[in-house]
Amino acid sequence: MRECALEPERRPDRQKLISKAQIRLRLNEEQQKAVDQVDGPVLILAGAGTGKTRVITARIAHMVRQGISPAKILAVTFTNKAANEMRERVAKAIHKDDAQEITICTFHSLCVRILRQSIERLGYKRNFSIYAGSDQLGLVRRLVVKKSARDEKLDPKLALTLISRAKNRAIPVSDTDDALIAEVYRAYQAELKTLNAVDFDDLLILAVRALKEHAGVREEWRRRFSHIMVDEFQDTNRLQMDLVRLMVGPEKNICVVGDDDQSIYGWRGAEISNILEFERHFPNPLIIKLEQNYRSTNPILHTANSLIRHNVERREKRLWSANPGEEPVRVVAMPEEESEAAHVIAEILENRSTEGLPWDQFAILFRMNSQSRLFEEQLRRHEIPYRLIGGQSFYDRREVKDLVAYLQLFVNPADDVSLLRIIGTPPRGIGGGTITLATDHSVSSGLHLFQALQDPAFVAQLSKRAAVAVGDFTRLINESHRQVTDSTSGYAALLQKVVEETGYIEFVKRNCKTPDEAVSREQNVREMMDALYQHESRSSAGLRGFLDEIALMQEKEEEEDGKDDLQGGVLLITLHAAKGLEFPRVFLVGLEEGILPHSRSVDEGSRDEERRLFYVGITRAMSHLTLSYCLSRKRWGDVLPCRPSSFLEELDEAHLEELDYEELCRQPATEDLAQDYFARMKGMLEGVEGFELKDEG
Repeated sequence: MRECALEPERRPDRQKLISKAQIRLRLNEEQQKAVDQVDGPVLILAGAGTGKTRVITARIAHMVRQGISPAKILAVTFTNKAANEMRERVAKAIHKDDAQEITICTFHSLCVRILRQSIERLGYKRNFSIYAGSDQLGLVRRLVVKKSARDEKLDPKLALTLISRAKNRAIPVSDTDDALIAEVYRAYQAELKTLNAVDFDDLLILAVRALKEHAGVREEWRRRFSHIMVDEFQDTNRLQMDLVRLMVGPEKNICVVGDDDQSIYGWRGAEISNILEFERHFPNPLIIKLEQNYRSTNPILHTANSLIRHNVERREKRLWSANPGEEPVRVVAMPEEESEAAHVIAEILENRSTEGLPWDQFAILFRMNSQSRLFEEQLRRHEIPYRLIGGQSFYDRREVKDLVAYLQLFVNPADDVSLLRIIGTPPRGIGGGTITLATDHSVSSGLHLFQALQDPAFVAQLSKRAAVAVGDFTRLINESHRQVTDSTSGYAALLQKVVEETGYIEFVKRNCKTPDEAVSREQNVREMMDALYQHESRSSAGLRGFLDEIALMQEKEEEEDGKDDLQGGVLLITLHAAKGLEFPRVFLVGLEEGILPHSRSVDEGSRDEERRLFYVGITRAMSHLTLSYCLSRKRWGDVLPCRPSSFLEELDEAHLEELDYEELCRQPATEDLAQDYFARMKGMLEGVEGFELKDEG
């Protein structure tokens, strides 16, 4: 596909060639209707697994067959990956010369093209630079240092997030609560303008401004594209909607494709009202519902439909399939989270053994990143290959690495790497100058860094305030080292005390970009504490043993990183990252009130979005779906009761099989496999605290 261009001259034989090259796709009645309607406003409500991409490809090919110039067709999507996939499909469906003339791009790519031709009208030069990543961060970091008073602190990454949020929501800087952020915001924008640069948010803002304020620019782009398509329309924000409205000409040849039931990015600024109120912007559209699902069985779809109908503000649709399916949706009550993880992995092993299924046929879906830990540990313990999508491996997460560094230092105060990681995490009055001085002193005196911090010759060089801070820190490490040396237990409570007294969780949350990130990182801290308490209850190896286990797991992970990814593995995926994917066998875990729906959903008014997230998870399953929840969870050593997700009560029971853990363990297996299966199950679960397999005979 080429850059935006004016309509080219048509070759006389092009139409004939298109017909020969056209791939004839089998379409159902509603799909065909969506393909045939090329003029006027069209809203295609494409339910999960209903062949949306096939329809978009066939529709573009049909427009070209109908004589619409390929150069006048614009298709917009959200990611470069999605745009590339669409290009490849279209290139197979029509003549290659026509395919090259169609514009298929992301929103940001489209905005760059608009601004390269019109940004001078907004006071910039045409050769503007686009600031992203390190360029942005470096600029903000300099401005934070320049604008901050001595006792003011502002994390540059957090500042960038707040600036981006203000831009996308059109919040005036004077309305922000923090005067420092407002000042940095204004300085950041002024500096970008001086540098003749824009960031990614500016691309949308300035493109909309150019189209809105300059009729000539608007008319030029409306002449350039007579037919516009937008994919994943439920994920558009206010600025993207404005851009689409300004680009569409008086003929209103706009087709949007999306599913309001899969709108799960409200926290990122997506506005579901764009798809729910499409008629307000483009009156009298043809609305086409794609409801025939080609992915899942009817029991799975019936369950999904029964859930999502509880969302009041939605466009009515019911997914169905020609595949009747034989397996009900299972709902399993687990005693606690360790049993849940062990059981899921045992089932995967059993299915693998009895049916010979590849590992990548199995997916474990969860609401929060922190839920992956126990499943990762079980998979590694049983040497099952896996891939984590939508997050980092648990022990690679920043806050987890911080806590591990504390633990390493408790065991070995001579660990300079760990000391440098946590001496200012959270800030404790030991600045960069003091750390540099200590490092220099350790080199010149031949001491390791922790010894240098306690050397009277070094302390004598410090201000009174810095000396007190250094003394407090070294006492903390010395006392902790004595405690873990004298006993093989108590290390979980020790770290908990350090976390609480240093205000580590508050520090982590302060430096998060979004409320979701803050909750996730806090949960990771708590999950790490639970891992320590669990290790303490099942092992006598002490803190050193715990750290050795982590090191061995990470070593194995590094070895597996070098393997060909095509070999696949069990998929561990957050619900947000699972959108657009599908798997034969899905385990949707941790379905408890406070997890899904998330505890914040009531306060934030996002309960409907949480329900949509659950719906997305259910509709990833092709043939087998197991939903599970825990009756209790451990929190910092205490066992706390859990309530099943209120969403489970909304599921129609017609295709549900409700089981508790003991029932599941008693279910008969085939005669040849039963003995081996239960022996393996018992072996896996014997280490789970509170588990007892009773002999019913």
